[in-house]
Amino acid sequence: MVDVILGLQWGDEGKGKIADYLTPKYDVVARFQGGPNAGHSLDFEGKKFVLNTIPSGIFRKETINLIGNGVVIDPVRLREEIERIVNECPDYKERLFISQKAHLILPTHRILDAASEAAKGDAKIGSTLRGIGPTYKDKIGRSGLRVGDILDADFKEKYQTTVADHLKLIEFYGFTDFNLAEEETKFYSAIEFLKTHKIINSEYFIHDCISQGKKILAEGAQGSLLDIEFGTYPFVTSSNTLAGGVCTGLGVAPKHVGKVFGIFKAYCTRVGSGPFPTELNDETGEYLRVKGHEFGATTGRKRRTGWIDLVALKYTCMLNGVDELIMMKSDVLNGMDQIAACTAYTINGERSEQVPSNMCNDQIEPNLEWFPGWSEDLSHTQGFEAMDQRFRNYVHFVENYLGTKIRVISLGPERESTLVKD
Repeated sequence: MVDVILGLQWGDEGKGKIADYLTPKYDVVARFQGGPNAGHSLDFEGKKFVLNTIPSGIFRKETINLIGNGVVIDPVRLREEIERIVNECPDYKERLFISQKAHLILPTHRILDAASEAAKGDAKIGSTLRGIGPTYKDKIGRSGLRVGDILDADFKEKYQTTVADHLKLIEFYGFTDFNLAEEETKFYSAIEFLKTHKIINSEYFIHDCISQGKKILAEGAQGSLLDIEFGTYPFVTSSNTLAGGVCTGLGVAPKHVGKVFGIFKAYCTRVGSGPFPTELNDETGEYLRVKGHEFGATTGRKRRTGWIDLVALKYTCMLNGVDELIMMKSDVLNGMDQIAACTAYTINGERSEQVPSNMCNDQIEPNLEWFPGWSEDLSHTQGFEAMDQRFRNYVHFVENYLGTKIRVISLGPERESTLVKD
């Protein structure tokens, strides 16, 4: 059976910590979509690591980790990521498997990303400039290169053909701020490094694990509101971030998908452009940003902040079929006088509890419900029922609105700062 862990907002919900926390219950952790624009932060034993492509189970010594076919891989960044963790995980090669069908991010994909964003001017979507979008575009256009291609004798010829097409587009944009020769030197060196790893036919691997009764945790990247189909289009990522993406991103049938864990913050954040109905462009928003350390783990960019949006959260719970909720960063709200939650939208003068099909075109005003804040100390050593009543009221309200139980509450970045509620 394949359980799923994914974010329910615009990403940055804290999936890395929870995947690491849940990993002891699983034999395999598998990433099913996204690329190195993801930044999954893990804090333990006084150390902090940021994973971009490698699954969050890598630090658990008994866990197999798979980078699935739905992921796009930048060999240069993957090598850098491995170099950051190798001292902590000297045996990582025995436990890290890479799908032959995962697509490669080429140097020209990243250049195309920068060229396209520069051409958009004020209409830019807020790309991380990691080459994710152009790589998925080539994948859909049937002109991409996959990890398995690096093992072929004619890989360099395939590479040059693809790059020639990219250079024509880059010339069309009039973009010249790059040094391709320098980037290609690093790329080819990283390709040779990648060849020393376990490159496998991953769909057979996953099915062998299922048939052997192994427990698998599928780990998503970004967040549900960035899904290419159901997110705040066009301000979205280029992959399917919902639970449905597990089937295509790993090659498993729907009948093998088990429990879905949905992760959300006790407030909202967003990186880059796009609609954000509950955004706070004031002192409260800055307070959340600073106290919550809301800066991209991968890019370092400031995250936009706002109150929790329960309308959008109920929408993503519905789309993912969430079985259990995990609430992150509750501690960031500690000590605030009052806290708000969006329970409906006013859209063009009419009240609605539905996310509109195009959030960019509609005039959306959040309808906020206010709650008294709680004390600074949220000690969970005596369990949920011993915590501040005002905090428990907030948690119960969120549960009742969403119709789904919150099973885990995170009160800090460390493994130990985690409360299992029921």
